[in-house]
Amino acid sequence: MTMTMDDWVERLGGPDGPGRYRRYALLSLGYFAVFEIGLWALWVAQSGAGTSTVVPVAALASVHVVLQTLLSRAALRHYLGTAPRPAPLIALYTAATVALAALGCALYATGRIDERGLATCLLWLLMFHSGPSALALPRRTGAVLVTAVSLSMAAGGVAVGLFGTWLAVVLGGTLIMAPSMAAAVRATGWGVRLVEELAAARQTQARLAVAEERLRFGRDLHDVLGRNLAVVALKSELAVQLARRGRPEAVDHMVEVQRIAQESQREIRSVVRGYRTADLHTELAGARSVLEAADIACRIEDGPAHRLPADVQAALGWVVREGTTNVLRHAPDASRCTVSLRTAGPNAVRLTMENDGAPAAEGGAGTGLSGLRERLSGLRGTLTAERRPGGVFRLTAHVPWQEGEAEEEERGRSEVR
Repeated sequence: MTMTMDDWVERLGGPDGPGRYRRYALLSLGYFAVFEIGLWALWVAQSGAGTSTVVPVAALASVHVVLQTLLSRAALRHYLGTAPRPAPLIALYTAATVALAALGCALYATGRIDERGLATCLLWLLMFHSGPSALALPRRTGAVLVTAVSLSMAAGGVAVGLFGTWLAVVLGGTLIMAPSMAAAVRATGWGVRLVEELAAARQTQARLAVAEERLRFGRDLHDVLGRNLAVVALKSELAVQLARRGRPEAVDHMVEVQRIAQESQREIRSVVRGYRTADLHTELAGARSVLEAADIACRIEDGPAHRLPADVQAALGWVVREGTTNVLRHAPDASRCTVSLRTAGPNAVRLTMENDGAPAAEGGAGTGLSGLRERLSGLRGTLTAERRPGGVFRLTAHVPWQEGEAEEEERGRSEVR
C-alpha cells in the first residue's frame, strides 16, 4: 500500500514520530556507506588494475567506509545535542580521506590507473567526506575543513598531471559536489532537530493547556462558591444572634443555610462535569434575594436582558454573581446596591453595579475580577472597577452587541436541530 504525504505527516505526528524520523535520518546516512561500497567495487572492476593495486585500495576504502558510518551516526547525535563532538573520528576520517586520495594520485603517477580512475576516486572522496564533516563541526569550521580537503585533493590531481576533461570533473566536484553534499547532510540533521523541537513544543503546549484548564476550573469554583459561602456566613451569624435572643426566625435562617449548602453541592458537581453556565435572569434574582437578606436595598434595571445572545447573558451573569459576592465580602456597611443593564449605543451593552459602604482602600484586585476580565475578553468585552467619592464602588462591564444577534443565534440553533 502506497503511503501519501498525509499518511507520513500523521505518522510523524504520533507519540513516536520524532524517534521514527531520527531512525529514518540515520538510515539515510547509513545508505551513503552502502553506496560508497558499491562505488568502490565498481571502481575496482573498471580499473583493470592488478592485485597489488586493488588490495591497498580495497583495504583503505573499507576503513574509509567504516569511519564514515561511525562518524555519520556520531555527528547526528552531536548535532542534536545528545553526544559530545566526535573529534577523534573527524580526525581519523579526514586522515583516511587524504590517504586514499594520495594513494590514488600515486597510482596514477606510476601509471597503474588511468585518468578516469583518478578522477572518479577524487570525486567520490570529495562527495563522501564533506557531509559527515560538515554535520559534526560548527558551520564555519566545517566549511573551512571541507574547503581545505577539497582544494588539497584538486591540487594533488593537478600535481600528478591530471588535465582536460577529467580535471574539469574534479574541479566541478570541488566547487559543486562537496558544498552540495555538505548542505544536504546538514539539512538532514536540521530536519531531525526541527521535528524533535516541534515535538517538545507540542508537549509544552499540552502542559500549558492542562495548566490553563486548572486555572479555569479554579476560577469557576471561586465564582460558584464565593457568593454562596458569603451568604452562608452572613445567615449563620444572623441565626446565632437570633437564637441567643430566643427568636424563632433563627430556624428559618438555618433552613436557608441548608438550602444554599445543597445548592452549592449541585453547582460544584456541575462545574466538575463542565456543564454549568451562569444565567443572567437567575443571577439577577439571586442577587436581589441575597442583598435584601443582608439588609441592603437592591434596585435592578434589566433593560435588554431578554434580547441578549446566550453567551453575552452568561458572561454578564458571572459579573452579577461576582459583584454581589464583592458587596457582601468587602462592603459590610453597604445600604444600597444598584444593578443597571442598558444598551450603550447601537453596538454594545453595559452592565453597571454600584454600591455604597466600600472601604477607602483595599490591597490587591483578587482573582474574581481577573477571572471576569478573562471571560469578557473572549467576547471582546471589558471590565472596569472604580472607587468613587463617598465610599461608592462601581463595577462596569462593557460587551459589544448588536440588536438581532440573539435572534440569529436562535435561528441557527433551530436550523441545526
